[in-house]
Amino acid sequence: MIIGVGIVLLALGLILVTGAVDLPASWASHIASDTLGWILIAVGGLSILLGLAVTVQRNRAATTRIERDHATPVDTAHRGGPDEPGITDPSHRA
Repeated sequence: MIIGVGIVLLALGLILVTGAVDLPASWASHIASDTLGWILIAVGGLSILLGLAVTVQRNRAATTRIERDHATPVDTAHRGGPDEPGITDPSHRA
């Protein structure tokens, strides 16, 4: 969503900078369309970069790699004690 907003801001900024559309007369006396266009271009570009950075971080954090040796069977019945690594279940203690 951030990337989409950045593209819209970038497009609006380019429209204002090139002069394809002028601001209404009531706004034109108070706001310079070139300056507003450059500001929108900068904010749009930054939001696109921010959106890409967030997407890359999200993809990197969600990647999990599990490697198993299929030659060695997995002992699913092992219940380790307090000094022993493994799954501890309080209901199975003596």
